[in-house]
Amino acid sequence: IAHHLQNHGYQTALLGKAHFEPWLGSADDFYENRMASLNQTGPHRGFHHMELANHFFEGHSHYDLWMNEHPHEKALFYPMITRQGQNTIGMGDTNACQVWPMDIPLSLYHTQWVADRTVKWLENQQSSKDPWFCWMSFPDPHHPWDIPQSELPRVSWRSLGLPERYCDNKAAGQVLGQKPKHWLGYYNGSIWTNLESPREFIPANMTPDQVREINAMTHIENELIDEACAGVLDYLKANGSYDNTDIFFTSDHGELQGDFGLMFKGPYHVDALMHVPLIWRPANTSGIQPDEILDPVGHLDLAATFCEIAGIDIPDYVEGEPLPDSQATATEQNRTQVFTQWDSQHGSIDLHLRSVYHRDGWLYTQ
Repeated sequence: IAHHLQNHGYQTALLGKAHFEPWLGSADDFYENRMASLNQTGPHRGFHHMELANHFFEGHSHYDLWMNEHPHEKALFYPMITRQGQNTIGMGDTNACQVWPMDIPLSLYHTQWVADRTVKWLENQQSSKDPWFCWMSFPDPHHPWDIPQSELPRVSWRSLGLPERYCDNKAAGQVLGQKPKHWLGYYNGSIWTNLESPREFIPANMTPDQVREINAMTHIENELIDEACAGVLDYLKANGSYDNTDIFFTSDHGELQGDFGLMFKGPYHVDALMHVPLIWRPANTSGIQPDEILDPVGHLDLAATFCEIAGIDIPDYVEGEPLPDSQATATEQNRTQVFTQWDSQHGSIDLHLRSVYHRDGWLYTQ
């Protein structure tokens, strides 16, 4: 939809993480993997300006190359990739997989970098009368859990309870044994289902305290994002743009965080992975009143919503419809269900999931 907005006079930018092309692919095959090394920032995929960051160093993002100016701190980041694939080592209190507090200043962490680059791009729009569309995309919350050490006091893992759906070894065998075989297979290490989890990580070996420590790190990552967003919003207020800006806050997916005794993510259509935040703060000038929408909505509705805000046509290829601006509007739209899917093939494992979530609370997965 960025192309469509661009064609209607919008300045467009993406700052942070993008999933359009494979990070581990070659620079020859994928422009996103050579863009920074060419000292370029687009245009690409409908965005006039693009600066990329990842949650680990693959050698070619803008953040990656920027961190070359800080070699000592860069060397402290988690060693994500080994010859066997994703790493499993941990350096926290519990030796939990991929927990890796770093002795670096917060100003060098990718969350702050994304916010800083977003503000810089917004500053460059001040001299233009064109409307703008900016996607600020944080790599976190995500593994590896490698926050700056200075932020650890924010949340004590020892004070955290376990998730409501947490299963210990005995319960996990009973619960997961009733589900399709890839559930229990992932738990006990007999089936590797996707690249999102290290091949050598076995959830059954994870202790309750390791779940607590990982979740504490996740909470801290979220707090850092909250504060980074606040800084960008403060900038919009200071330059007079805030009242006329629509702001959306959402995520591409959730994390299992110990639900069912599992960690990371994968082909499991459960609330922990699919039920993500979606907050729309309409421009104050729109006159839209605050409300909570209880009926199902989804990411497919965002593109149509952006078009409606911009006052431009909604292309035929857009599958969603504009988000309701009130519960009354949602009722009129008769929103009853949302659809999601998972398609994955790695080695001998080929998984394709289709799920429908109904507003009455039932979920059907094929």
